[in-house]
Amino acid sequence: MKTARDYIIFPLDVPDADRARALVTTLGESVGMFKIGLELFIHSGPDLVRWIAQASPAKIFLDLKLHDIPVTVGRAMARVADLGVELATVHCGESAAMLAAAVDGADGRVKVLGVTVLTSVASADLSAAGYREGYAADPGMLVMQKAGMARDAGCSGVVCSGQEADRIKTAFGQTFLAVTPGIRPADATVAGDDQSRVVTPAMAIRRGADYLVIGRPIRDADDPRQAARAIAAEIAAALDEH
Repeated sequence: MKTARDYIIFPLDVPDADRARALVTTLGESVGMFKIGLELFIHSGPDLVRWIAQASPAKIFLDLKLHDIPVTVGRAMARVADLGVELATVHCGESAAMLAAAVDGADGRVKVLGVTVLTSVASADLSAAGYREGYAADPGMLVMQKAGMARDAGCSGVVCSGQEADRIKTAFGQTFLAVTPGIRPADATVAGDDQSRVVTPAMAIRRGADYLVIGRPIRDADDPRQAARAIAAEIAAALDEH
C-alpha cells in the first residue's frame, strides 16, 4: 500500500557521489524515491544508481530528460531500463516518434514520463520562445497538448506543475501519472527560488498528483528528516480528506 512518504521524491541535486550518499543515508527511510538528474549522473554515473538501489528501500527516478532523434532516445532508454530504476524522463519536445521510441526502448521495465513544460517556465518565457499567444497566456494549455502527445505515445505519465495535475487526471485518467515538481510547504521560504508555478503538498495531492518532487525545503532544513516527516504528515492529512 502506498504511504504518505511514498509520494515524496527527493532530488539529489548535489555535484558528487559523496554528498549524494550522505543524503541517501539521512533520508533513505523518510522519502519514497530519490531523483538523480544530469549533474550527478554525469559525475557519478550508473555506479551511484546501483549503490542507492542497495543502500535504501527508496526507489530511483532517473531524470535525464532525453531529447534527441528517435533511434538515439530509444537506445538510451533501453540502457536506462537496464539500471532497474522506477521512473525516467524524456522531453515531449516536437516529435511523437521520439516519445514512442522511448517507450519502446523501456520495454515495460521502467515507467517513461514525458516532460511537458518546466515549472521554472512562465508565460513571458513561452512568448519569448515564439509560442503562439494562446500557449503563452496559458501554459496549462501547452501542458495539456504535450501530455496528450505523451499519452498517445504510450508514456506512463508526465511531469507537470501541481497547478495542472487535476486537468491531467480529468483528461487522461487516474492511472496516467502526474509527477509534480515546484512543491513548497505552506510555511516554507526558499531563498533564490527559481520556480514559477508552485503549489503546496496538500494542494498537489488534492489535485491528483501521484508524486511530489520536493528538494530545497527538505535539504535546507535544520533537520532534513523532520522536514520530510512534516511534509509526509501534510500529505497524509490531504489524503484523509479524499
